[in-house]
Amino acid sequence: MKLLALDTSTDACSAAVWMDGVARERYELAPRRHAALILPMIEAVLAEVGLRPTQLDAIAFGRGPGAFTGVRIAAGIAQGIAFAADLPVAPISTLAALALGVGREIGHSRLAVALDARMGEVYWGTYAVTADAAELLGEERVCAPAAVTAPAGGDWFGAGGGWRVHAAVLSRQLPVRGCLEERYPRAADVARLAVVPRQRADWVSPDWALPVYLRNEVVDKRAAGSR
Repeated sequence: MKLLALDTSTDACSAAVWMDGVARERYELAPRRHAALILPMIEAVLAEVGLRPTQLDAIAFGRGPGAFTGVRIAAGIAQGIAFAADLPVAPISTLAALALGVGREIGHSRLAVALDARMGEVYWGTYAVTADAAELLGEERVCAPAAVTAPAGGDWFGAGGGWRVHAAVLSRQLPVRGCLEERYPRAADVARLAVVPRQRADWVSPDWALPVYLRNEVVDKRAAGSR
């Protein structure tokens, strides 16, 4: 399996190639520089492994939730490469990718992920993590920190910048064993989720590779303003 993955949904920007069970990645924490960085990252990581886009099996991208502009950048680039190379696309949850990365790092299986969604809200999801999968428990949501929920009986570990911004409220809602606040979704983990055999059923044609924002009212207002 040979797959290109990218993520620009948060302050981090990354691109990775999955080949022969190994992920090779370019990663940089670079707020507001995604548009300038992501294409050179893609070119560099493809050159490292000696592949052209037409030699890949698929393109994966972090489909959100996350920063509105960042999610659109990833979706647009993934679509463009996939259309040009006639490849399917694997849209991967950025929350799930973050859960997988932190779970692999600390060896914990129950992750509560919170990204700062601004406007006093968080993007929220709870996951059961194994070596190569992050199973969503419940649903991904955008909500006030005081409204987050998690399945009962879990031994939870927190991940993501939402825990830094709303630590007091989130900790009251869901006590956690610990938390890694300064962690972001990474393209290598987007790739790991995309290549799992059961995930391949969710690969789509490029025209169906759409962002997931969760906050529909913001999307509707921006769309109306562009008319």
